[in-house]
Amino acid sequence: MIRDISLAPKGQLKIDWVAQHMPILNQLKKDFEKRKPLAGKRVIICLHLEAKTAYLALTVKAAGAEVAVCGSNPLSTQDDVVAALVQNGVTAYAWYGATDEEYKMHLNKALDFQPDILIDDGGDLVATLHAERPEQAKKIVGGAEETTTGILRLKALAKEGHLSFPMMAVNDAQMKYLFDNRYGTGQSVWDAIMRTTNLVVCGKVVVVGGYGWCGKGVAARARGLNARIVVTEIDPVKANEALMDGFEVMPMVEAAKIGDVFVTVTGNRDIVRREHLEVIKDKAILCNAGHFDVEVNKEDLRALSTSVRIARNNIEEYTFRDGRKVYLLGEGRLVNLACGDGHPAEVMDLTFALQAMSLEYVFTNREQLEPKVYPVPEEIDRKIAQLRLQALGVSIDELTEVQSKYLNSWQE
Repeated sequence: MIRDISLAPKGQLKIDWVAQHMPILNQLKKDFEKRKPLAGKRVIICLHLEAKTAYLALTVKAAGAEVAVCGSNPLSTQDDVVAALVQNGVTAYAWYGATDEEYKMHLNKALDFQPDILIDDGGDLVATLHAERPEQAKKIVGGAEETTTGILRLKALAKEGHLSFPMMAVNDAQMKYLFDNRYGTGQSVWDAIMRTTNLVVCGKVVVVGGYGWCGKGVAARARGLNARIVVTEIDPVKANEALMDGFEVMPMVEAAKIGDVFVTVTGNRDIVRREHLEVIKDKAILCNAGHFDVEVNKEDLRALSTSVRIARNNIEEYTFRDGRKVYLLGEGRLVNLACGDGHPAEVMDLTFALQAMSLEYVFTNREQLEPKVYPVPEEIDRKIAQLRLQALGVSIDELTEVQSKYLNSWQE
């Protein structure tokens, strides 16, 4: 179920490009082609369907699996890439701009594929399994989750005793959150904002909602663009981090009065809501880099507006009763994917290598793993780190025998 198979050649060019810049997946793909660790198994990949994801799907296919893909966000699917995947023997249920009904249909069609293993992004696939297909959920071997939001949902499911299969918390691996969340989000968010608005960043007040690893990346890149940064937080530790990183910290209701560009990155809802919109600066730009389109309250935006129009591709202009205008990018969905190409290929090489190795780990250890949320084993995390250094031609020191003994002894 795709938009247009004739778009495949254009999508193949995109896949070929990222493949040249994903050396870790290249190594894993060659290894998988020899060993076929997932031979005869069916895998669903529910992720943002752009070129890097496509190369992950082809890597998993090289492991001997039959692979199906569906989108984890209606505005992040690239129809040409999906068409290219189909021409490469991957089953697909996705197209750009899917309605809520179409999005749910695609999830269910993918589940009709009867997967053994899955990769999820945000938890929609796993939630659909448990809420609507509990008997099928019991047949799943296991899977891996990409995001903070998805892991929170998985842990809630496990806490209630309802999780039916083991899931690997890929987002919590060091080689994911230290690089993907921080550097990937930081660069791709500003790529998307600048491409979409064609406005200057330097000198503007940028308000970053949330100072987790994604927020840190967004703020750091904004500083590099010579913006003035304000951070809003609910966590006193993270607020202190932001202060000591040199940023202002204040409540959103105060930041709303001075901010020019707002980027929400919390994984929670209503970060920008009515009380903030009532005092927000004229011509403020709102965008979200959290998984779901609930961080900027769109119902409150509409309720306060006398008119809404498309001001520019991927920009909605809301005009308030007093004449102030507010601009929302990408319908409040993940701005870096709704308005851009997502994280750089080299960054996603790390994350998707973790995904591929986590799938093999779940399948190999399926008899020992209970229906819980598991961290990625440290040996996988460190192997990805070492493969990255090798790809860059970088060598590091090793402990001598004396040093190792010293570190493992309580005596001097």
